[in-house]
Amino acid sequence: MLSAGDDYPLHQTPEPIAYAGSDRNFYDRYFFNGYNADGSVFFAAAMGFYPQLGIVDAAFCLTLDGIQHNLRASRHLGGDRMQLSVGPIKIEIMEPLKNLRITVLGNDSGITASLTFTARHSPIEEPRFTRRNDTRMFMDYTRMTQNGVWSGEIVKDAQKIAVAPDGFMGTRDRSWGIRPIGTPDPQPPASGNLSQFFWLWAPCNFADYACFAHTNDDGSGKPWNRRAVVYELDGKHSEFERPEFELEYVGGSRRLREARIQLAERTCLTLTPSPMNFYMNGLGYTHPVWGHGMDHGPEDFAYDWIDLAGINDGDPSNMHIQAFSNALLEVEGETKKGTGVLEQLLIGPHAPSGFSDLLDPAS
Repeated sequence: MLSAGDDYPLHQTPEPIAYAGSDRNFYDRYFFNGYNADGSVFFAAAMGFYPQLGIVDAAFCLTLDGIQHNLRASRHLGGDRMQLSVGPIKIEIMEPLKNLRITVLGNDSGITASLTFTARHSPIEEPRFTRRNDTRMFMDYTRMTQNGVWSGEIVKDAQKIAVAPDGFMGTRDRSWGIRPIGTPDPQPPASGNLSQFFWLWAPCNFADYACFAHTNDDGSGKPWNRRAVVYELDGKHSEFERPEFELEYVGGSRRLREARIQLAERTCLTLTPSPMNFYMNGLGYTHPVWGHGMDHGPEDFAYDWIDLAGINDGDPSNMHIQAFSNALLEVEGETKKGTGVLEQLLIGPHAPSGFSDLLDPAS
């Protein structure tokens, strides 16, 4: 099955580009977020390709005036991974690893957008994520992450939001490999489906620095994938293999009040999340209908919205969030002020946090 991608020198196997190995859970995904200085305007976008399932889906979300608007689209892939558009949502690679554009054309939501991401530094390659459930592969993927600034415009009905580089920053990532997608496997591993996943991800922007930290812990609190990077915008960067996470929770919940991440003796990142969360199910994560790789037919589009003041934050489908955060970076005796997000997906036991069950809250 030949496609436009076969005219580019991108092949990784003797097969045409349309084929991606043999694992049905192979995926290739774009993610973006952006926010103004106080987090009152927050947007996110994603597009995922699932070659073995023959599906591509996309989403664009906008948080404005206490409402999270969610646009979702899906279509059959047809073997062509060079068409970066699904319904009204389109991605353009203007200059690889430097400039990308997201466009949202007219649709039933009343939201349109033209947004350009300009990188602030070279992308960071995170450690390869490999995890098994018993003998079955659960995750095996690579991700690159990059902070940047945004320019362009978002329109909601008659309200225009000017997006300028001096006021809107954010993060984008690209990940590809294997993780659960589409309809769940009808025969789970003998020990059952995954009942523990502890994930924190904290990309932050400062005037002259970018900073990343993440951890995947097992139930005992031992990290199986952890890394931090401090990137000076002059091109220098430092990587930290074993940052230490000191976490303070909001009582009666699994939400973080503060995360203090000690990268080295004289380097520390502290994040203080705002009370207003962005719910990742808007982009399909844990969504019961619009989960990644679900088949909605040849082409489909949906729009809904969430009243953030009235949301049930304890609902399992709302566990995965990105919290806009104020950030402090202490580096070599200086303290830098910035902003970022603290992504949280905390399921099952985690001994250092006092979690022993699937969703038991912090005391």
